[in-house]
Amino acid sequence: MSLLRRLLSTAAAAAHGPLPIRVALTDSAGRGVFATRPIAAGEVLHSAQPLVSHPSRSLLHEVCYSCLTRKPGKGGGSSGGCYFCSDACRQHAAKRFHGIEKNLDWSLLDDHCSLRGLKYPYMVKRLACMVISGAIGADCLDILQPARLHRGMISEMEEEFELLDSTFRKAGFQEELAAFFTKQWYINVLARIRVNAFRIELVANSYEDLLSSAIASVACDASVGNAVYMLPSFYNHDCDPNTHIVWMQNADAKLKTLRDIDEGEELRICYIDASMDVNARQKILAEGFGFECCCLRCLSGD
Repeated sequence: MSLLRRLLSTAAAAAHGPLPIRVALTDSAGRGVFATRPIAAGEVLHSAQPLVSHPSRSLLHEVCYSCLTRKPGKGGGSSGGCYFCSDACRQHAAKRFHGIEKNLDWSLLDDHCSLRGLKYPYMVKRLACMVISGAIGADCLDILQPARLHRGMISEMEEEFELLDSTFRKAGFQEELAAFFTKQWYINVLARIRVNAFRIELVANSYEDLLSSAIASVACDASVGNAVYMLPSFYNHDCDPNTHIVWMQNADAKLKTLRDIDEGEELRICYIDASMDVNARQKILAEGFGFECCCLRCLSGD
């Protein structure tokens, strides 16, 4: 069974029934997601758990280090400077990445990322810890589309790799690193994370959550973190989407339709802020995702 079939099968099992979607090739945008039956507006197509995620650095004491649930007024606990919303999340993190991560000195990487405003190297760091722990395979992101990289990006990535490599080796992980951790692996993984990561912005459940989100927006950090998913990454972009991705309480994503969908219609989400004008959208999509958007909205100049 192919990886895509396994993904759809796993998502269908979680939904307790067949999914109304299939993944197939499009005429011009590679793989895409299509409806296998008429779908009503507001229907949940499927949910998805992240392959790898990481909270925003400014919210490490406010967001669960494992599932990215916001910290309530009381309760929860911290470990190694990080907040966990439950013992289950603490134990889950310890098995997959935090058992390795918490014992290493990440100060040089923190300084580097803080100075340059970087967030994705933290996701590669977590992914590397997951590979070392045996929680995930080193090739788990290979099926995803990579970003186009220019010389300046690659030079910076090489510097980040050296920082990570040095940190792991100082902690005695030479043997574990030998199996996968190379400069090319780091660059390939980061290139895929750059174009496939979602900014996770939780739906506000209360006035306090809404106020907290507003304060974070002013601080230029509206998201609680970032995550990479497998199946949601196959949805193509449209500036007038018929589907959107939402997060209710944590990093588990839900894909929902925005309007009625016909059988065979491609399901598309918007990768960016759809309220921007056409020139701004085109610039961000070209520079950040490597394509020129030819959706009907852009072609009309809206």
